[in-house]
Amino acid sequence: MGLEAKLQTDGFITTTIDAMVSWARKSAVWPMPMGISCCGIELMAVGGAKYDIARFGSEVMRFTPRQCDLMIVAGTVTYKMSHVVRKIYDQMPDPKWVIAMGVCTSTGGMYRSYPVVQGIDQFLPVDIYLAGCPPRPDNLLNALMMIQEKIGKTRARDFQDAPLTETN
Repeated sequence: MGLEAKLQTDGFITTTIDAMVSWARKSAVWPMPMGISCCGIELMAVGGAKYDIARFGSEVMRFTPRQCDLMIVAGTVTYKMSHVVRKIYDQMPDPKWVIAMGVCTSTGGMYRSYPVVQGIDQFLPVDIYLAGCPPRPDNLLNALMMIQEKIGKTRARDFQDAPLTETN
């Protein structure tokens, strides 16, 4: 009687803590929606029955940063608003991820004027850039799957000694 047969009859599962924590993290990503302008409508659409973000364990959109681990910035960010976005990001617990949703969020879009930030990567670390004006809801779901894949590859111990982010 080999080890595989013994495990099949007794019903034991063997894994590592890192694998279990990564699976739990990637299966329950809680987004912090930052629907600043028109891309916010597409962000709201993923919660509907047609796109159903609940399939990915992310239907719990919290409006308190202390319970979120994914920030979805959707829309044009001005310099005045960038301080608020950064403050909310700093209040999120580590580990945390960011999706820049739309052209205006990623590059400033068609707004080449002094009050518009020409890309949120100037003040936030961005994990996924989502193209489109506005990007379709199914494209946002694809970005969420990419974030889940990235979370699944990380280990729990990578975040133990991570330095805390500075708050301004």
